[in-house]
Amino acid sequence: MQVGQERESSQVALDVFDRAPVGVLATRGEDHRLLYANDAFRAMFGDRPIGAPVREVFRDVLGQDSLPVLDEVRETGETVRLDEVSGAGDRSGGRHERVFRISLSRIPLPHGESGLLAVVQEIMDQVATRRVRALTKERDRLLRRYQSIVWAGVHGVWVTGPHGESRESQGWQRLTGQTPEESLGRGWMRALHPEDRVHAEEWWDKAAEQAVSLHEVTYRVRTRDGVYRHIRFRAVPVRENGAVVEWVGASTDVEQEWQEERRRWLLDRAAAAASDITNLEEMCQALAEVVVPELADTCDVHLLPEPNGGLPHARTVVAERLACAVREGLPRLPMLQEHHSAEVLRQAVGQRRPAHISFPRGHPPFLYPEAVRTWIAEIGAHNVVILPIVVEGEVGAVVTACICGDRPPISPADIDLMGQILDHTHDAISNALRFRRTQRVALALQHSLLAEPPHVPGLELAARYQASPTAAEIGGDWYDAFLLSCGAVKLVIGDVAGHDLAAAVCMSQVRNMLRALAVDRDESPGDVLRRLNTAMETLNGESTATCVLTRLERDDEGVWRLAYSVAGHPPPLLVTGEGEARFLQDADNPLLGLLHEQPWISAVEPLPPHSTLLLYTDGLVERRGEDLGDGLERLRRCAERLAREPLGRFCDELLTGMPVTGEDDVAMIALRVPQEGCYEGVAS
Repeated sequence: MQVGQERESSQVALDVFDRAPVGVLATRGEDHRLLYANDAFRAMFGDRPIGAPVREVFRDVLGQDSLPVLDEVRETGETVRLDEVSGAGDRSGGRHERVFRISLSRIPLPHGESGLLAVVQEIMDQVATRRVRALTKERDRLLRRYQSIVWAGVHGVWVTGPHGESRESQGWQRLTGQTPEESLGRGWMRALHPEDRVHAEEWWDKAAEQAVSLHEVTYRVRTRDGVYRHIRFRAVPVRENGAVVEWVGASTDVEQEWQEERRRWLLDRAAAAASDITNLEEMCQALAEVVVPELADTCDVHLLPEPNGGLPHARTVVAERLACAVREGLPRLPMLQEHHSAEVLRQAVGQRRPAHISFPRGHPPFLYPEAVRTWIAEIGAHNVVILPIVVEGEVGAVVTACICGDRPPISPADIDLMGQILDHTHDAISNALRFRRTQRVALALQHSLLAEPPHVPGLELAARYQASPTAAEIGGDWYDAFLLSCGAVKLVIGDVAGHDLAAAVCMSQVRNMLRALAVDRDESPGDVLRRLNTAMETLNGESTATCVLTRLERDDEGVWRLAYSVAGHPPPLLVTGEGEARFLQDADNPLLGLLHEQPWISAVEPLPPHSTLLLYTDGLVERRGEDLGDGLERLRRCAERLAREPLGRFCDELLTGMPVTGEDDVAMIALRVPQEGCYEGVAS
């Protein structure tokens, strides 16, 4: 074989012609510079300088009449055969005039170039005609094989039978450590990963019937050092009379390319999860599903309610499971709050870096809650990595990934990739964790202000609060009930504009101011709201709120009378014991927080025996795109049907019976006056 110094993939492919029984040469470029000549060609014509133009070094072979054909074949791509070309050839005893048959074909070369392949056969006499035909057939097969290899891309080159039986190969033994004998037939498949081997055997069983011009697949191949790498196989069928007689192909190590593609794909998925989702639980679940099954068999995300899990002082770390993803076929551990004393968790949280440990299958060397230990044994976990998520200098959450069964432990590269995924989504996760902490503070504040209704002789009271199941924010809804020194009872319902911690803080301020203003003077509800509005303008100039303030007391004749005032809030609902309901709309005033120089209106309404008064927030009646009047009418009809139910059930059935959207919180407080002669107070 004679080739140039620079060995490119096309020249490696030309090696298939080294022992061909016919002369083969290859050229490149417009000036047809010599790229390759095989042993048979050099035996015919002697050594010719690689890189020299064919017009110069083979003028004695091709002759002046044949040279233009080179340009024609390169431009058109059509194969041309020149019969009985006269030229001088080397033979023992010197140079002699000889007759050749030359076949010229265009071939592809790397970097978008093209060249020519010339197959030269010497015609000795008519008796040799049959041999010439056989050589022509061999030449055609060699040409198809070469074109197939160039098309497939060359690193390791191989030839198989119609159903994948290895016949010859270059590079496979060096890659896998198999001996030539071990790789013959289908022995080469024993180097494939067991999962890939099944697919390979199924495909090659039907390979001869496949109507494909190029078969491309990537398998995991066990290398000579025992490590699996991703190898791309590209094969092209060689056909005779329409039947596949062999496959010519190449195998290329694409491990680095595969790892980089996987890295980009996983980072893109993580970024999409972080950008499209704001709810912390949903975001953590999406991230866990990025990790599984590509990097691990299971992935859990735990929230640490205490900064750094309470370390270094806490003996155990309390972790709330937010998300769990498992590989198909494995059981899922239910969401729960867990108390961990595992050293590996304390190490990851304390040192703020990944902790990695392997252990006998199903038997970790540290304590877990009973449910977790049972689950670990069931899935056969043997390898764990824990990565901390640091927010504002404190560990706010941890990610735990497990490997199970026969899968090898998580590699350092995959641990680093998991870290990149968390880094890639750090801002979104940090914002969600910060919001969760703020939300918990606001919820605690809100619930601390929603006290149980007091015990009032002669009245039955019930209150309900239902947080939105879908809203990510904290609402400003509140209710209140308290007794005055004179024996009157005040009921309040209100809603501060906004859905964040600031709204919850403002709500607590408005509630407390209203309480103070309501008890320091004996005045109508409208006058109390007027003074509250003045206070809000002074102290909370940018805040607004809605409110209903009521005062309920018995007159000298024993009749319960309701004095009320409404500030921009849905009207109170009065339901009689006979099941007739109407809204109280005689004391409407503007929102609190707006300048209002007119007198604030109050109204008085007698409450019939066994009637029910309902105060509620807009989350019970509002629906997006619907007129508020429709929601109010729906509430009125629903309340009429429940008029004779116990007060606690009355409230519960309203919450479940009204088609609330879930986009807003719902607060309500209800009061029922007794039947005549009944005065025992009840809180429901």
